[in-house]
Amino acid sequence: MKIISFNLNGIRSAAGKGLFGWLGREAPDVFCVQETKAQPEQMDSVTLRSLGYEHQMIHSAVKKGYSGVAIFSRLKPDHYVIGMGIREYDIEGRVIRADFGDLTVVCVYVPSGTTGDIRQAVKMRFLESFTQYLIDLSRTRRDVVICGDYNICRTPADINHPERHVNVSGFLLEERVWFERFLSLGFTDSFREFNGDLGQYSWWSFRAGSREKNLGWRIDYHIVSESLKPALKSAAILRDAVFSDHAPVMVEIRN
Repeated sequence: MKIISFNLNGIRSAAGKGLFGWLGREAPDVFCVQETKAQPEQMDSVTLRSLGYEHQMIHSAVKKGYSGVAIFSRLKPDHYVIGMGIREYDIEGRVIRADFGDLTVVCVYVPSGTTGDIRQAVKMRFLESFTQYLIDLSRTRRDVVICGDYNICRTPADINHPERHVNVSGFLLEERVWFERFLSLGFTDSFREFNGDLGQYSWWSFRAGSREKNLGWRIDYHIVSESLKPALKSAAILRDAVFSDHAPVMVEIRN
Protein backbone atom coordinates (compact mmCIF):
# COMPACT_ATOMS: atom_id res chain seq x y z
CA MET A 1 0.00 0.00 0.00
CA LYS A 2 1.28 3.43 -0.97
CA ILE A 3 0.13 6.30 1.24
CA ILE A 4 0.85 9.97 0.55
CA SER A 5 0.16 12.75 3.03
CA PHE A 6 0.15 16.37 1.92
CA ASN A 7 -0.65 19.68 3.61
CA LEU A 8 -2.09 21.48 0.60
CA ASN A 9 -2.50 24.94 2.12
CA GLY A 10 -5.84 25.02 0.29
CA ILE A 11 -7.01 22.21 -2.00
CA ARG A 12 -8.55 24.63 -4.51
CA SER A 13 -5.32 26.61 -4.76
CA ALA A 14 -3.26 23.42 -5.18
CA ALA A 15 -5.66 22.13 -7.85
CA GLY A 16 -5.09 25.31 -9.83
CA LYS A 17 -1.34 24.62 -9.76
CA GLY A 18 -1.63 21.12 -11.24
CA LEU A 19 -2.25 18.95 -8.16
CA PHE A 20 -4.53 16.46 -9.88
CA GLY A 21 -2.17 15.76 -12.77
CA TRP A 22 0.58 15.01 -10.26
CA LEU A 23 -1.78 12.85 -8.19
CA GLY A 24 -2.67 10.80 -11.25
CA ARG A 25 1.02 10.14 -11.90
CA GLU A 26 1.88 9.26 -8.29
CA ALA A 27 -1.30 7.17 -7.87
CA PRO A 28 -1.16 6.43 -4.15
CA ASP A 29 -3.67 3.95 -2.81
CA VAL A 30 -4.54 6.39 -0.04
CA PHE A 31 -4.15 10.17 -0.26
CA CYS A 32 -4.38 12.03 3.05
CA VAL A 33 -4.56 15.81 3.00
CA GLN A 34 -4.46 18.55 5.58
CA GLU A 35 -5.45 22.19 5.43
CA THR A 36 -8.05 21.64 2.74
CA LYS A 37 -9.53 25.08 3.52
CA ALA A 38 -12.74 24.02 1.81
CA GLN A 39 -16.17 22.55 2.41
CA PRO A 40 -17.00 19.19 0.74
CA GLU A 41 -19.01 20.79 -2.05
CA GLN A 42 -16.04 23.03 -2.90
CA MET A 43 -13.76 20.08 -3.65
CA ASP A 44 -13.52 18.60 -7.15
CA SER A 45 -14.97 15.20 -6.30
CA VAL A 46 -15.60 14.43 -9.99
CA THR A 47 -11.92 14.74 -10.92
CA LEU A 48 -10.91 12.76 -7.85
CA ARG A 49 -13.27 9.95 -8.84
CA SER A 50 -11.90 10.02 -12.39
CA LEU A 51 -8.47 9.34 -10.88
CA GLY A 52 -9.82 6.34 -8.99
CA TYR A 53 -10.55 7.98 -5.64
CA GLU A 54 -14.10 6.76 -5.27
CA HIS A 55 -13.97 6.88 -1.49
CA GLN A 56 -13.81 10.44 -0.15
CA MET A 57 -13.85 11.01 3.60
CA ILE A 58 -13.87 14.70 4.44
CA HIS A 59 -13.74 16.57 7.75
CA SER A 60 -14.00 20.30 7.10
CA ALA A 61 -13.75 23.00 9.73
CA VAL A 62 -16.92 24.82 10.71
CA LYS A 63 -15.11 28.07 9.90
CA LYS A 64 -15.01 28.34 6.14
CA GLY A 65 -11.62 28.60 4.45
CA TYR A 66 -9.83 27.20 7.51
CA SER A 67 -8.04 23.97 8.43
CA GLY A 68 -9.74 20.69 7.41
CA VAL A 69 -8.54 17.16 6.68
CA ALA A 70 -9.58 14.48 4.21
CA ILE A 71 -8.75 10.93 3.13
CA PHE A 72 -9.22 10.04 -0.54
CA SER A 73 -8.88 6.33 -1.24
CA ARG A 74 -8.91 3.91 -4.14
CA LEU A 75 -9.68 1.20 -1.58
CA LYS A 76 -13.03 0.92 0.13
CA PRO A 77 -12.61 1.42 3.88
CA ASP A 78 -14.24 -1.08 6.19
CA HIS A 79 -14.97 1.72 8.61
CA TYR A 80 -14.20 5.41 9.08
CA VAL A 81 -14.65 7.96 11.84
CA ILE A 82 -14.75 11.75 11.56
CA GLY A 83 -13.11 13.64 14.43
CA MET A 84 -11.96 12.62 17.92
CA GLY A 85 -15.26 13.25 19.64
CA ILE A 86 -13.96 16.44 21.28
CA ARG A 87 -15.86 19.47 20.06
CA GLU A 88 -13.03 21.98 20.62
CA TYR A 89 -10.93 20.22 18.00
CA ASP A 90 -13.61 18.66 15.84
CA ILE A 91 -15.06 22.03 14.85
CA GLU A 92 -11.60 22.82 13.40
CA GLY A 93 -11.45 19.66 11.25
CA ARG A 94 -8.32 18.11 12.77
CA VAL A 95 -8.60 14.30 12.68
CA ILE A 96 -10.09 11.59 10.47
CA ARG A 97 -9.60 7.82 10.65
CA ALA A 98 -10.16 5.03 8.10
CA ASP A 99 -9.73 1.26 8.51
CA PHE A 100 -8.60 -0.92 5.60
CA GLY A 101 -8.59 -4.52 6.77
CA ASP A 102 -6.07 -4.77 9.60
CA LEU A 103 -4.57 -1.36 8.81
CA THR A 104 -5.85 1.90 10.28
CA VAL A 105 -4.89 5.25 8.74
CA VAL A 106 -5.26 8.37 10.88
CA CYS A 107 -4.91 11.75 9.17
CA VAL A 108 -4.10 14.61 11.57
CA TYR A 109 -3.52 18.34 11.33
CA VAL A 110 -2.01 19.46 14.63
CA PRO A 111 -2.79 23.09 15.55
CA SER A 112 -0.06 25.65 15.08
CA GLY A 113 1.04 27.70 18.06
CA THR A 114 2.77 30.42 16.07
CA THR A 115 0.11 33.09 16.65
CA GLY A 116 0.73 33.36 20.39
CA ASP A 117 0.39 31.85 23.85
CA ILE A 118 -3.34 31.09 23.59
CA ARG A 119 -2.98 28.93 20.49
CA GLN A 120 0.20 27.34 21.84
CA ALA A 121 -1.81 26.24 24.87
CA VAL A 122 -4.49 24.85 22.53
CA LYS A 123 -1.78 22.96 20.66
CA MET A 124 -0.39 21.35 23.81
CA ARG A 125 -3.88 20.36 25.00
CA PHE A 126 -4.59 18.88 21.58
CA LEU A 127 -1.40 16.82 21.71
CA GLU A 128 -2.38 15.33 25.06
CA SER A 129 -5.92 14.57 23.84
CA PHE A 130 -4.57 13.07 20.62
CA THR A 131 -2.16 10.86 22.57
CA GLN A 132 -5.04 9.49 24.63
CA TYR A 133 -7.10 9.02 21.47
CA LEU A 134 -4.32 6.86 20.00
CA ILE A 135 -3.82 4.91 23.21
CA ASP A 136 -7.53 4.10 23.19
CA LEU A 137 -7.41 3.23 19.48
CA SER A 138 -4.46 0.89 19.95
CA ARG A 139 -6.54 -1.29 22.26
CA THR A 140 -8.52 -2.51 19.24
CA ARG A 141 -6.33 -1.55 16.25
CA ARG A 142 -2.77 -2.90 16.28
CA ASP A 143 -1.44 -1.60 12.96
CA VAL A 144 -1.80 2.16 12.67
CA VAL A 145 -0.31 4.81 10.37
CA ILE A 146 -0.66 8.35 11.73
CA CYS A 147 0.02 10.70 8.87
CA GLY A 148 -0.15 14.44 8.63
CA ASP A 149 1.20 17.82 9.60
CA TYR A 150 2.34 17.65 13.22
CA ASN A 151 3.65 21.25 13.25
CA ILE A 152 6.65 20.01 15.26
CA CYS A 153 10.26 19.31 14.32
CA ARG A 154 11.22 16.20 16.26
CA THR A 155 14.95 16.81 16.66
CA PRO A 156 17.64 19.37 15.77
CA ALA A 157 18.25 17.30 12.62
CA ASP A 158 14.77 18.22 11.42
CA ILE A 159 15.18 21.99 11.23
CA ASN A 160 17.59 24.45 9.67
CA HIS A 161 19.86 26.27 12.16
CA PRO A 162 18.25 24.72 15.26
CA GLU A 163 20.07 27.14 17.53
CA ARG A 164 17.99 29.97 16.07
CA HIS A 165 14.64 28.31 16.75
CA VAL A 166 14.77 27.05 20.35
CA ASN A 167 12.14 29.57 21.43
CA VAL A 168 9.93 29.20 18.35
CA SER A 169 6.67 27.24 18.31
CA GLY A 170 7.27 24.04 16.39
CA PHE A 171 10.68 23.50 17.98
CA LEU A 172 9.96 24.23 21.62
CA LEU A 173 11.44 21.80 24.13
CA GLU A 174 7.99 20.87 25.46
CA GLU A 175 6.88 19.93 21.94
CA ARG A 176 9.94 17.77 21.29
CA VAL A 177 9.56 16.09 24.68
CA TRP A 178 5.96 15.28 23.77
CA PHE A 179 7.07 13.77 20.45
CA GLU A 180 9.63 11.46 22.01
CA ARG A 181 7.17 10.39 24.71
CA PHE A 182 4.60 9.73 21.99
CA LEU A 183 7.04 7.53 20.05
CA SER A 184 7.92 5.65 23.24
CA LEU A 185 4.33 4.40 23.41
CA GLY A 186 5.13 2.07 20.50
CA PHE A 187 5.44 4.20 17.35
CA THR A 188 8.17 4.79 14.76
CA ASP A 189 9.11 7.72 12.52
CA SER A 190 8.97 5.85 9.20
CA PHE A 191 11.09 8.37 7.26
CA ARG A 192 14.02 7.99 9.65
CA GLU A 193 13.98 4.23 9.11
CA PHE A 194 15.28 4.95 5.59
CA ASN A 195 16.94 8.36 5.68
CA GLY A 196 19.08 9.81 8.45
CA ASP A 197 20.51 12.71 6.44
CA LEU A 198 20.42 16.31 7.53
CA GLY A 199 18.62 18.90 5.42
CA GLN A 200 15.55 16.74 4.81
CA TYR A 201 12.58 19.10 5.17
CA SER A 202 8.89 19.13 4.29
CA TRP A 203 7.96 22.78 4.87
CA TRP A 204 9.53 26.09 3.89
CA SER A 205 8.41 29.60 4.70
CA PHE A 206 7.08 31.71 1.84
CA ARG A 207 9.82 34.21 2.66
CA ALA A 208 12.00 34.89 -0.35
CA GLY A 209 14.33 32.05 -1.20
CA SER A 210 13.57 29.76 1.77
CA ARG A 211 12.80 26.74 -0.39
CA GLU A 212 15.62 27.40 -2.83
CA LYS A 213 18.07 27.81 0.06
CA ASN A 214 16.55 24.79 1.82
CA LEU A 215 15.86 26.73 5.00
CA GLY A 216 13.13 24.31 5.97
CA TRP A 217 11.50 22.31 8.71
CA ARG A 218 10.46 18.65 8.76
CA ILE A 219 7.00 18.75 10.29
CA ASP A 220 5.08 16.25 8.11
CA TYR A 221 5.28 12.59 9.07
CA HIS A 222 4.06 9.05 8.69
CA ILE A 223 4.35 7.72 12.22
CA VAL A 224 3.64 3.99 12.30
CA SER A 225 3.02 1.33 14.92
CA GLU A 226 6.12 -0.66 15.86
CA SER A 227 4.25 -3.72 14.57
CA LEU A 228 4.47 -2.27 11.05
CA LYS A 229 8.25 -1.76 11.00
CA PRO A 230 8.95 -5.12 9.31
CA ALA A 231 6.39 -4.22 6.61
CA LEU A 232 7.90 -0.84 5.73
CA LYS A 233 9.10 -0.82 2.13
CA SER A 234 10.08 2.84 1.63
CA ALA A 235 9.47 6.36 2.88
CA ALA A 236 10.33 9.68 1.27
CA ILE A 237 9.73 13.41 1.09
CA LEU A 238 8.58 14.27 -2.45
CA ARG A 239 10.23 17.64 -2.62
CA ASP A 240 9.70 18.17 -6.37
CA ALA A 241 5.93 18.49 -5.93
CA VAL A 242 5.49 22.24 -5.54
CA PHE A 243 1.79 22.93 -4.99
CA SER A 244 2.01 24.26 -1.43
CA ASP A 245 4.50 25.58 1.11
CA HIS A 246 4.73 21.91 2.19
CA ALA A 247 6.06 18.92 0.30
CA PRO A 248 4.10 15.66 0.31
CA VAL A 249 5.48 12.73 2.28
CA MET A 250 5.12 9.12 1.18
CA VAL A 251 5.30 5.71 2.83
CA GLU A 252 4.94 2.26 1.26
CA ILE A 253 3.85 -0.72 3.33
CA ARG A 254 4.03 -4.31 2.13
CA ASN A 255 0.71 -6.16 2.24
